[in-house]
Amino acid sequence: MWTRFGHLRRDLHHACRGLRKNLGFTVIIVGTLALGIGANTAIFSMVNGILLSPLPFSDPGRLYILYEKTPSSQRGSVSYPNFQDWQRSTHSFLSLAAFRKDNLVLTGEGRPERLHAAMISAGLLSTLGVSPVIGREFHEEEDHLGAGGAVLISERLWRKRFGASPEILGRTLQLNGAAFTIVGVMPQTLQTLKFTFFTPGDVYVPLGQWRDPSFRDRKVTTGMFVVGRLAFGVTESAANAEMSQIAANLAASYPDANRHVAMNIVPLHQLVVAGLEPMLFVLFFTVSFVLLIACTNVANLLLARSTGRVREFATRLALGAGYKRLVAQLLTESVLLALLGGALGLLLAAGGTRAALAVVPAEIPRAESIGINGRVLVFTLAASLFAGVFFGAAPVLKIRGLNLSETLKEGGRGSSGRRHQTQRIFVVIEVALALVLLVGAGLMIRSLTKLWRVHPGFDAHNVLACEITPSPAIAADAQKIRTLFRHLTERLETVPGVVSASMLLDPLPLSGAADAVPFDVEGRAVQANAKEKTSAIWYFVSPTYFRTMGIALERGRLFLPTDDEHAPQVVLIDEVFAASMFPNQDPIGKRITIGYTGASEIIGVVAHVNHWNLGGDPPTSVQRQMYFPYSQLADKYLPLGIEGGATVLVRTNSEPLAFRSAVQDQAGQLDEGLAMFDVRTMEEVAAAWLATRRLAMTLLSVFAALALALSAIGIYGVISYMVGQRTHEIGIRMALGAEPADILQLILSQGGKLTLLGIGLGVVAAIFLAQLMVGLLYGVSPADAATLVAAAILLALVALAACYMPARRAMRVNPLVSLRFE
Repeated sequence: MWTRFGHLRRDLHHACRGLRKNLGFTVIIVGTLALGIGANTAIFSMVNGILLSPLPFSDPGRLYILYEKTPSSQRGSVSYPNFQDWQRSTHSFLSLAAFRKDNLVLTGEGRPERLHAAMISAGLLSTLGVSPVIGREFHEEEDHLGAGGAVLISERLWRKRFGASPEILGRTLQLNGAAFTIVGVMPQTLQTLKFTFFTPGDVYVPLGQWRDPSFRDRKVTTGMFVVGRLAFGVTESAANAEMSQIAANLAASYPDANRHVAMNIVPLHQLVVAGLEPMLFVLFFTVSFVLLIACTNVANLLLARSTGRVREFATRLALGAGYKRLVAQLLTESVLLALLGGALGLLLAAGGTRAALAVVPAEIPRAESIGINGRVLVFTLAASLFAGVFFGAAPVLKIRGLNLSETLKEGGRGSSGRRHQTQRIFVVIEVALALVLLVGAGLMIRSLTKLWRVHPGFDAHNVLACEITPSPAIAADAQKIRTLFRHLTERLETVPGVVSASMLLDPLPLSGAADAVPFDVEGRAVQANAKEKTSAIWYFVSPTYFRTMGIALERGRLFLPTDDEHAPQVVLIDEVFAASMFPNQDPIGKRITIGYTGASEIIGVVAHVNHWNLGGDPPTSVQRQMYFPYSQLADKYLPLGIEGGATVLVRTNSEPLAFRSAVQDQAGQLDEGLAMFDVRTMEEVAAAWLATRRLAMTLLSVFAALALALSAIGIYGVISYMVGQRTHEIGIRMALGAEPADILQLILSQGGKLTLLGIGLGVVAAIFLAQLMVGLLYGVSPADAATLVAAAILLALVALAACYMPARRAMRVNPLVSLRFE
């Protein structure tokens, strides 16, 4: 053992001395490796933080989201009465808790401020396995109608607005005009729960206190979802079986509401990271190519360096040094270089990760978990050791078949064609890998370009969207709401530069949320069970909504100002609704009935709007759309319809964000207690939907540029080395009459053959590996010919440029000088 340690110590000493003697060579190798290892470390830190790290809850693997499953939806929201029955009946789950998104207006603390809110049932924190920072969570007696107002505030709000004061408990907040007493502070860990149907709030209020009458109707779901903690020893399949039996019992007890309603449970972690696995897998897979390219470059450099050391190796073998000792020394050198590169790469990754987190889209979940930790350090060490052994194997293989007598006789001059062959193979490999990355980046760029050019059914250009919540006095009175909204849009349209203005009482297109309701068509059989009825997304809007959003009228007419609360009820449907419900018929004049609005006459058909997906709504989503004048919403429902806020939409003839203050001023003059928030353009809404793809495109482009640069350096290095080795041959050719152009053609053809071979292999690999990106692409085939050709041409031009520089040097060889020194 001590002998081995002594050998290792001597090998390390010899390696360090050799690296110091060739400092420039060392810097190039360490820098090359740092780029490859650093890029891999940065992406692994993302994979680790988002996918591999457990959720910051107690025993998170036992947390599940429970859905209602119907013939039209695999993951539907849950009715409140069903949730209460699940709580009473389940034995597979230790506890169940429910939650839904909301918005509340804070008053009495200066200017009214809209806060992101969540309604939660008692026991949510204990179900998740976390504790309040201070205070307590809701008690059961606070989670029902008529109970006193209690509120939990977020840790962020506690620190930002109240200076993290422990005296906050017992303080009263005015939310939507009602008094709520602060009973606790929610931990920051709840920010992890950022997925499609839930956003962590600034404030949390008891779910059971919600006064919407439809909330307690078993036939109606109101965007509420359920989280459960699996009991110890219970498997997911056993829980599924029990919950399915509970659903069947409820269907038997309440056939009008629960017939064909089943259960679906999904791990919470799976939902939090939903949609990111393909992107992260593609990024991690492709960034490994950067490391392989870096390793092949280093291997070529070490091969070139070992050519000059062949005589040293032969002499040591002749003096009795064993082959294993030489291998140990060479691997020690390569691993030492790799560890130095890994250390520098770790620093680059840490800096790059911090910079990336500053600009990472807010839509990316678990961004707060991304960073350098123990697991990332282990990965960096493993990547460094792999790289060291990988590129260290090249010179090891070179000395394996060394002929001592011939080598000592030659004095180490030159190198054989067999030795050149290894370097050529490395060049082909890195060209192929670089092409794969270029194709991946090109496919993402083309896909995003096509997505951005899609017409989603509305014109997002120059449209400003501002969320507002009226003061409590106005928000509680339907007629005051109508008056406020009508006067606000009329006054905004008098502002110079404003083309039109409108109100929208429902989620914006591409916002990730929608209100879908069942309906009946007059003259057709009526389904008793609301959950079995055909559904459509509904919007309550101003008459000017279609002009403001640029939505085309297909036939019929649009709303008029006279379509108010005193006029017969009317509705507009989109072309998908018309085609599916009235095939080969004219829907104008037909009537549809909805529980909240009664019967409404169809007066027109408008273009379909891509509500869920910029590139077209998925077949599994609700696609039919219908529009109602907000003024015709019944008095008892209109105040409930704007509890979460309403949207002011303004089309302008110039930069829309410049009109933010005008909207604020006009709204403030009409309602001093009105709160305005979430001001953004519709183009920003569309851009937010593209956030994940944009991040993938940016990183892939960076990796492709890095791979292209490393490949160019590798090609340049190999061709330069070969030119140096063929100086004597070039001198003879020029002495025999070869022109500089002939030498240029000779060198360029040599590099061109390697490049073309690499491109050929790369095209095959790119077509195969691009299949992994199918989920990220839009309107582009993984085998897109234009992308493949463009990537191949770019790589070929860069490769020829890399070959040209050593070729120029070869053209200037003086035959007399080269022959004299040979």
